[in-house]
Amino acid sequence: MHFDLKEIISSSLILFSVIDILGSIPIIIDLRKKNGSIHAEQATLVSGAIMIGFFFAGKFILHLLGVDTNSFAVAGALIIFLIGLEMTLGRNIFKAEEMQEGTHSIVPLAFPVIAGAGTMTTLISLKSQFEEENIIISILINLIFIYLVLRSSVWIEKKLGNVGTQILRKVFGVILIAIAIKIIKTRLF
Repeated sequence: MHFDLKEIISSSLILFSVIDILGSIPIIIDLRKKNGSIHAEQATLVSGAIMIGFFFAGKFILHLLGVDTNSFAVAGALIIFLIGLEMTLGRNIFKAEEMQEGTHSIVPLAFPVIAGAGTMTTLISLKSQFEEENIIISILINLIFIYLVLRSSVWIEKKLGNVGTQILRKVFGVILIAIAIKIIKTRLF
């Protein structure tokens, strides 16, 4: 095993930006208002299972579909780029899907808000750049942070206010755009 603090920090920050749990606070608040509560443990465990499952099986699934990692990474980078644009410009590019009653902690929170296409693509991209054990640690670090944010969403809402939440979305949107451009540059050139 090759633990590298720099790789752990880098992959943790990349995942943190892509997952964007702080930028998702408006979604979390809206879900809590509509449904009365958020099940932080359930959402964290399901999103963690999705991330770790795709981390280990993603390349195999891509191989079965005949898609190479570079193509998947570039396609995911385009999705990340669009998500970043959506956050930065305040426009909805992706269609929101309706959820079934009683599943709000899993759909849309665990999937696709936390462990969506951008997260899955990022995991595949990270796997080609960093050691697996460092990425697993970064996933666990992010899951702890996700759990803490979900558990304290009421407190965060009061502290940030609407303006603070919007500023966070804009900042993380620009970071996502930069990450997407970096992935595309490293995969195509």
